[in-house]
Amino acid sequence: MAIPDYQSIMRPLLELANDGKEHSIRELIEPLSVKLHVSEEDRNLLTPSGKQQLFTNRVSWAKAYLNRAGLLEPIRRGSFRISPRGVEALLKGPEKIDVKFLLQYKEFADFLQRERTEETVRSNDLGSGDALLTPEESVETAFKKFRQELEAEILQTLKTCSSYLFEKIVVDVLVTMGYGGNRQDAGQAVGKSGDGGIDGLIKEDYLGLDTIYIQAKKWEGPVSRPEIQKFAGALQGMRARKGVFITTSSFTKEAKEYVSHLENKIVLIDGLQLVGLMIDFNVGVSTLGVYETKKVDLDYFEE
Repeated sequence: MAIPDYQSIMRPLLELANDGKEHSIRELIEPLSVKLHVSEEDRNLLTPSGKQQLFTNRVSWAKAYLNRAGLLEPIRRGSFRISPRGVEALLKGPEKIDVKFLLQYKEFADFLQRERTEETVRSNDLGSGDALLTPEESVETAFKKFRQELEAEILQTLKTCSSYLFEKIVVDVLVTMGYGGNRQDAGQAVGKSGDGGIDGLIKEDYLGLDTIYIQAKKWEGPVSRPEIQKFAGALQGMRARKGVFITTSSFTKEAKEYVSHLENKIVLIDGLQLVGLMIDFNVGVSTLGVYETKKVDLDYFEE
């Protein structure tokens, strides 16, 4: 079974807390996963940021909303128990406790009103598909979409730039990643060879203990195996052990399989991987804004 959205977790969480005992999020993850039929594989799925388990994240948000509505009450660091209001909600409430149900409690309604406009509450929490996402997931999903749009824009720009500028961009990325020594050395290397299927070379490190040969090509269709074979042959002719083939397009399955069986190391970087590296290492992009998201440190609040 897929991981339930955080609103679907609210009632099961409240039911587990209905024994009157103190509980923590950590100790309820296992019984909740059994109650909701969440497999171990699904429990290990991560949020879009990759920094937290998705199921744990949704349980934490369900608990936070129940707290805001007064159905759960904090006891001490990291511990909580069901409140008299929570017991009453289980007795009189609907089969599913969700944001719409919690709005009957003034504390929760005031909290949600502070966080969002009335229109957002109505459209997102009371009926749209966004209601399945926690606020944290909504932020991460929006960030992911923004990045995908940025990647597409950069890739389109790469395809329209000159071959000379494309080679320069490739070198800038490699230097920023720590290859090539300094930018001047790397710039002198690229474009010197120009024959035998090699566009340039770059030092592997500042000391130049090894050399990486580069093929940087703007390409329309997928790069096929014969093109990679030419590059591999050129590396052999130079007695080179390492090469990087970078393109604005993609590689065929046969091309990828071919490099996996070579004795010499050839790394294939397609257009999407290249723009991803440009964003990660701040090449050709500038920072529009920085937003930090934080969560409660449950370990800190445990005694």
